[in-house]
Amino acid sequence: MNSKVDEVSWQQRVTLYDVAAAAGVSKSTVSRILDERLPRSDNETAKRVRKIAEKLGYVRDVSASSLRRGNTMTVGVIVPRLTDTVMAMLYESLAKACSRSGRFAIVATTDDKPNADRLAAESLLRRGVDGLILSTAREDDDFPDELSRRGIPYVLALRTDGHSLSSIGDDRLGGYLATRHLLDLGHRMIGVIAGPSYASSSRGRVEGYKQALGEAGIVVNQDYIIPSTFGINSGTEAVEGLMRLDPRPTAVFAVNDNTAIGALSGLARLSLSVPGDVSLVGYNDIPILSHLPTPLTTLRVPFDQIASEALDLLGRENVVQEERIRVSAPTLIPRKSTAPHDG
Repeated sequence: MNSKVDEVSWQQRVTLYDVAAAAGVSKSTVSRILDERLPRSDNETAKRVRKIAEKLGYVRDVSASSLRRGNTMTVGVIVPRLTDTVMAMLYESLAKACSRSGRFAIVATTDDKPNADRLAAESLLRRGVDGLILSTAREDDDFPDELSRRGIPYVLALRTDGHSLSSIGDDRLGGYLATRHLLDLGHRMIGVIAGPSYASSSRGRVEGYKQALGEAGIVVNQDYIIPSTFGINSGTEAVEGLMRLDPRPTAVFAVNDNTAIGALSGLARLSLSVPGDVSLVGYNDIPILSHLPTPLTTLRVPFDQIASEALDLLGRENVVQEERIRVSAPTLIPRKSTAPHDG
């Protein structure tokens, strides 16, 4: 696929809204006139609309028409990458949920790059999916609003923009439970590998961390909050930065299991034991965690529930505000990477 050509075609595509604005009529009027499935009208308005559409270079979006009819029984799923176990687990849960309802899930990846979701979406739409489920939402991203303007059904999963239909985990609660667990073990100097600030999931987990510290009467030390990506190497770099602090944290909460695994590696490189020297908590409960030499404490995210809620929301209209974002609670899974602090 030629990304440059695809990007230009996305940006320059003439929509029904463009034709309607130029003709001074409603979008629904333009849609009826240009819909080849309906009887052709030759009144003056119809002739004018067709002439303007031809002049602007309007091409009927067959995929959008399929979306409105909702008869392809396929759902497009957009994730940053399938090499990320979390995203693979989400997609697997969505695929199972689709199968139960007689639908089929098709996936596209973006490498979590800004604007790449537009190209991924266009590729899926050309294949006639009935709607889109995106786990790529970023802070200040206007792409969901573009989909809404085009009339394309979509739902955000795992991440949210705060107003679109979304199915997410209760990230604030999860961050709170992780930190509360460490506080209950006697830790007071708790570092956090915070993930990227553009993801609502990261921000929510850090907010929960701050809430738990505040309730315990502990002033948040900003030096203990280390931004990262969701990658393993980033977790290694972040924990090494935390361990250089004086005083260094006695416990670390990583807002993602990959960064927790990276932190485990970084601590071993520094000859620090887990949990003897540093207690460590991850987030998501990917399968490998329970099989590590030191099984990691983590927060289990209910991917199947999130997937079911996302599919239930997909294509719905007039959802009341308080039900637009559905939140599923995580569960703390204590393992051997956390222990009481003796100091």
